Amino acid sequence: MPAFPIAPSVLAVIRAPRHAAWLAALAGLALLAGCADFRPPVYQRPETPAKAEWSRQESITVAPAEAVQPNWWLGFKDPYLNQLIERALAGNYDIKVLAARIRVANAQIGEARAGGLPVIDVGAGASFEKSTGQKSTWTYNAGAQLNWDIDIWGKVEKGVQAQTAEFRATEADWRAGYLTLVANVSTTYFQILQFDEQIEQQSRTVARNGQILSTYQAMYQSGLVPKIRVMQQQAEINRLNKDLLELRRSRDVAENALATLVGVPAGNLKVPAGRLQDRVQPPAVPAGLPSQLLARRPDVVAAEYRVLAAYNIVGQARLAQLPSISLTARGGTASFALSDLLKSFTFGFMPSINLPMLDPNVRARVKTTEAQVGVAENEYGRTVMTAFEEVETALVNVDAHKKQRIELQQQVEQLRVVSAQIEAQLKEGVVSQLEVFETERSLLAAQLQLLAVHQQILGDTITLYKALGGGWPEADVRNTALNPPQ
Repeated sequence: MPAFPIAPSVLAVIRAPRHAAWLAALAGLALLAGCADFRPPVYQRPETPAKAEWSRQESITVAPAEAVQPNWWLGFKDPYLNQLIERALAGNYDIKVLAARIRVANAQIGEARAGGLPVIDVGAGASFEKSTGQKSTWTYNAGAQLNWDIDIWGKVEKGVQAQTAEFRATEADWRAGYLTLVANVSTTYFQILQFDEQIEQQSRTVARNGQILSTYQAMYQSGLVPKIRVMQQQAEINRLNKDLLELRRSRDVAENALATLVGVPAGNLKVPAGRLQDRVQPPAVPAGLPSQLLARRPDVVAAEYRVLAAYNIVGQARLAQLPSISLTARGGTASFALSDLLKSFTFGFMPSINLPMLDPNVRARVKTTEAQVGVAENEYGRTVMTAFEEVETALVNVDAHKKQRIELQQQVEQLRVVSAQIEAQLKEGVVSQLEVFETERSLLAAQLQLLAVHQQILGDTITLYKALGGGWPEADVRNTALNPPQ
């Protein structure tokens, strides 16, 4: 109270500016509240171009959509491939990294939820003081403090929902990595078998050219051909041996890559030799409606969950503009003797209210999160368009390569007949060495092309299984948005 009396008229004059300031502040607050949007946005799946069916589906053998199983690689009917995939799923480090990220995302849900819980700090201490000419003194203290930002509007819960959506997206990332790993193991294994068969064909060609060399040597001894024919044939064998060594090198490199995929040190995995065309036949091509693809393919599901997470982050940012209430409670004790520490206590309680809408950083945060929704939506659209492209391209490749295989099979059969006739005529000396070279090279090239096309059909089938989602169950992101986990 003032030490001297103040007239009421003077008090009115003094208080008038204060009332005006309060009225101005309230008017500004109301204006800001009227301009701000505090409502969290309602999730809607981003619009993308629609696609009702695949363009090449009618020209190939198609399995029903429900036939696409999670273990679709069993359709290749190769027990060794099944073992490799099991080992890879258990030992590959890329898939382990993705699994670890799932655990991190799950822990971050708890971290987000902890933002709405009270924080309690407890402490105790002792201090020693000694002044010149005075006795030394000890002071003991103990105390606790509770801070609680009450989540009135559901801001923390929106953060939990955003992190839960990110957790679901991380799970989908693991599924996508799972499909990629299975596809890479299968493709690399098939490449090794392709190299084995190429090595076998190349070895047969070397042996056949060795027989031709023997024929030329005999003819040279009889004076029927000049020595240059023998030398040219030997040079051809040298070229074939060089190609054979390159094939063996490529097989070893592919085997090292497969070892890394399986999760063992390179050089410690030895794949038994086999013939690709005899061991592995492509299964029926899977199919599925494009709408099912969107709900089943892991990378599409992950992209949509990240759109949902962006929506929830916008909701959290908008709710952060509303007034927040904080409660702070303190309690403690202090004494000069440890035995007296618990004899007296002091307590304090202080509620407070904060008006974040006046903070320009909070309003700018809303604008930033709203812009990030656009980024997430366009990334989803890009993923969907890529998915459509990959399926269509795989269907085109399967169709084209199967037709090419028919033509190559006929070409190989015809060239085998020609080769047999040329070899018979060679012994009679009625064909030139150039004709022999051309016939052998054409036959080998056609055989290698036929083998390559067979491997391409297998690779196309793997790509198609992967592009269609690999048999994973459908995910209903919209239902998750409408019924968030508690």
